[in-house]
Amino acid sequence: MGSKEVTSGQGSWQGMNITVAGLGVSGLSAARALAGLGASVTVVDGGESPAHREKAALLKEEGISVRLGDAETLPEGTDLVVTSPGWKPSSPLFAAAAEAGVDVVGDVEIAWRLRGPDAAPWLAITGTNGKTTTTQMLASILQAAGLRTAAVGNIGTPIVDVVLEGDDAYDVFAVELSSYQLHWAPSLRAHSGAVLNLAPDHLDWHGSMEAYAADKGRIYEGNQVACVYNTADHATERLVRGADVEEGCRAIGFTLGTPGPSELGVVEGILVDRAFVEDRQQSAQELAEVSDIDPPAPHNIANALAAAALARAFGVEPAAVRDGLRDFTPDAHRIAHVADVAQVAYIDDSKATNTHAAQASLAAYESIVWIAGGLAKGATFDELVTGAAKRLRGVVLIGADRALIREALERHAPEVPVVDLDRTDTGAMSAAVQEAARLARPGDTVLMAPACASMDMFTNYNKRGEAFAEAVRELGATGV
Repeated sequence: MGSKEVTSGQGSWQGMNITVAGLGVSGLSAARALAGLGASVTVVDGGESPAHREKAALLKEEGISVRLGDAETLPEGTDLVVTSPGWKPSSPLFAAAAEAGVDVVGDVEIAWRLRGPDAAPWLAITGTNGKTTTTQMLASILQAAGLRTAAVGNIGTPIVDVVLEGDDAYDVFAVELSSYQLHWAPSLRAHSGAVLNLAPDHLDWHGSMEAYAADKGRIYEGNQVACVYNTADHATERLVRGADVEEGCRAIGFTLGTPGPSELGVVEGILVDRAFVEDRQQSAQELAEVSDIDPPAPHNIANALAAAALARAFGVEPAAVRDGLRDFTPDAHRIAHVADVAQVAYIDDSKATNTHAAQASLAAYESIVWIAGGLAKGATFDELVTGAAKRLRGVVLIGADRALIREALERHAPEVPVVDLDRTDTGAMSAAVQEAARLARPGDTVLMAPACASMDMFTNYNKRGEAFAEAVRELGATGV
């Protein structure tokens, strides 16, 4: 057993024995693609549920072997392991692969290797928060420029499937990449890359903040034109400084303030570019107005600047940046205005599943009744509460780990009224909205930005956001 050398392109997979870890979306995509290219594929998964068996049956009909109930033993003769993003590096299967001298890669790495010589370049985006929105903004800008593009990677159609459409199907890709995907993509070399921000997250997977940051920083390796970083987050700049890039690749910052040379920023409500202009020492190019961004919250303006920087690095004209941002509509549950009831605005930011995301959301409003709580995932809340304390009219806590937030409030905002709902059933959201309405005054914002994951009460953050929106509609119907 041992690892065979794998070259790029679609003709190099014939006769390889490939083990795919996981029956998720990316695993299924990689298994089918590689089998279609002549590899002998075995999919392994520890699950044995009816859903697992149904997927296995479909794959077997396509000539793909499946082994359920054993995700630890490496199949005999494996030349390469392709993992789904969520599998931890410490998984026994990967230890067995290392012992056998077999490489482990992810679906993004497979997609990169499958590219042909004339393949579309990748404009790549990562960060703790804002990845999806920024990637979609970038795709909208590229489309406004008349380019054939798609938002892929950690969102949308599996990236392997898109790459297999052929070198002439797209001009450029907007690629969202998680830290998991970057960890398993050693060969990736993007045209330009951006790290939006860095905050502790997924440390149980990576093992430490240093390892998490290092995996995020892989997005800069081999960049050809621009490494885009956040001037307000020095950790992103440090990653740029440590990256091995192509000769001539530039560091491009983005800031919510007035930009310096080689930066994009904001001047009197206008997004401006001092990076991709002829005389960046003395001049700037207007790109769009802050009012072109929906919603114009500070963190979303930062997202727009990062997207604009990557687009400009690819040669997109200023008018397309403006038109793309105007055309963009954010996904649901991302600082979305649900309704105004009794002169109080109700905002759904269920996607704020960690403290960094909640911090950005809380900074967007002046007087807030905050609905928070859920699964903390090991997070602490002292810094979040300290920064938001002056903006809080009141707080309503829900979810399994709400006590952690309550204790932080007691330490850093003891004067703020707190309602602690001692229930974790899904009906708690309706009660939370009613309590928030009681605390709110005309002109306030009731903000559901939980700073926690949702799985203690809901299937996912989408279901949590839907429950909040439904509770707000019920509140409005009662005339409260």
